Amino acid sequence: MRKGSLGSLNWISRFTDETPGDNQVGGLPRQVPGVCWSRVNPTPTPNPTVRIWSTEMAEELGLEVKENDILGGKKLSSGMHPYAQRYGGHQFGNWAGQLGDGRAITLGEVDTGERILELQLKGSGVTPYSRFSDGKAVLRSSIREFLCSEAMHHLCVPTTRALSLVTTGEDVVRDILYDGRPAAEPGAIVCRVAPSFIRFGSFQIHSMSGDLGTLRSLVDYTVKHHFPGHNIQTDDGIIEWLKHIADETALMISHWMRIGFVHGVMNTDNMSIHGLTIDYGPYGWLEDFNPDWTPNTTDSGRKRYKFGNQAQIGGWNYARLLESMAPLLEQPNKLHKVLDYYYETYQNYNNQMWAEKLGLDVFNTGDDKLITELTALLQSVETDMTIFFRLLSSIKEPEVSHLTYAFYSRENIPKQEWNVWLNKWWSRVKQNPDQEKMKLANPKYVLRNWMAQLAIDAAEGEDYSVAIELYELLRKPYLEQPEYEEKWFKKRPEWARHRVGCSMLSCSS
Repeated sequence: MRKGSLGSLNWISRFTDETPGDNQVGGLPRQVPGVCWSRVNPTPTPNPTVRIWSTEMAEELGLEVKENDILGGKKLSSGMHPYAQRYGGHQFGNWAGQLGDGRAITLGEVDTGERILELQLKGSGVTPYSRFSDGKAVLRSSIREFLCSEAMHHLCVPTTRALSLVTTGEDVVRDILYDGRPAAEPGAIVCRVAPSFIRFGSFQIHSMSGDLGTLRSLVDYTVKHHFPGHNIQTDDGIIEWLKHIADETALMISHWMRIGFVHGVMNTDNMSIHGLTIDYGPYGWLEDFNPDWTPNTTDSGRKRYKFGNQAQIGGWNYARLLESMAPLLEQPNKLHKVLDYYYETYQNYNNQMWAEKLGLDVFNTGDDKLITELTALLQSVETDMTIFFRLLSSIKEPEVSHLTYAFYSRENIPKQEWNVWLNKWWSRVKQNPDQEKMKLANPKYVLRNWMAQLAIDAAEGEDYSVAIELYELLRKPYLEQPEYEEKWFKKRPEWARHRVGCSMLSCSS
């Protein structure tokens, strides 16, 4: 085998070796009770070609070779044990039953010597969990997944990673807004990387069906390999493990709020047990500071997953995880305090996040009012969130004129109100905000939907230079990068205000 090839990696199969599974390979979508996974091979594609490559992820894995056929699902290498994971989930608040990896196939786990990582092909064909779909993905959604997962990593947000984006050489039919207008689009596959892709819903599916034996098996496996410092033989041990998950989940969501990220579809099957941002579909970054905004057209009425609701939904989802664990406890009523712990932990992270964004030495009780006044002002006139906080990180005096580039309409800026707030803040930081801290909390560049759309438009014309440029830009989101400033450090252009893919996205995005 070639050094640095996928075949030369140290492949292992802990998940399929140690949890109950369905050894029937492939087959039509079906109910598969009593298992954590099903054997399935990727569907071969006609002409796979690597288009975008994460050099960092490749280096960590020890890869030097871009293998089109394997990364495009056309063939396997020795040592791989491909499977699709079974899980359930609450979708938009309603129990949906069996879900599972409907368009993702895990190739196996790789032991790098430093840690063990799972490699998964998203868009690689039908699985027993595909329901009514073909298990494939399109170039549009794949570019969004690749760029965002790598961008989030460099924004210091816990996330799954991406190794490669491969075009498949075939068309895939999708109805982007579910409005009865399906169209053929270029097919693509992203190789995703994570310690595991175990979700809240991975446990829910067994608990909801009363299959406590499989539930216990999965819990034992998860703690043994992913939370080895925990002993779950007692109620208190299980609670400490669940608090660990609460902590990581709360931290992840506080990071989302810090950078203005909206996940868009926070179903329990999209919640990682590791506190990683997972399943990049109808996500988006706030353009103007609007807590009621959601990028998901499916959620446009209820706005369940809007920006300002993410911490609460995280708690709701976490409560569903606790419910699924209740049968394993002798005293399940103890779990109420664990849920309280999530909210307390999130509040602490949120306070810390605001202290960093505003350059405070510490977060004091009276700072709540300062933040409430700020968020109200940010909504009083259309204000670009990313640009505002980045400019605030470098001003030398409390004067709103230094922030005008962040506003969409300079004529409507409530200057007096802004200057009053700025002077309050300036006094709070004793005329000396910690601007280095601020610049590490307030990125200059994020993956705005209109930026991703420009990459998609170019790629659909066989030009991947925009996507590659964004990948490079977003590896250093906190640095000034003046060579990119004119092109990418700017507010949403007018053409993107109502365009599909920018302001309107669906779960197929």
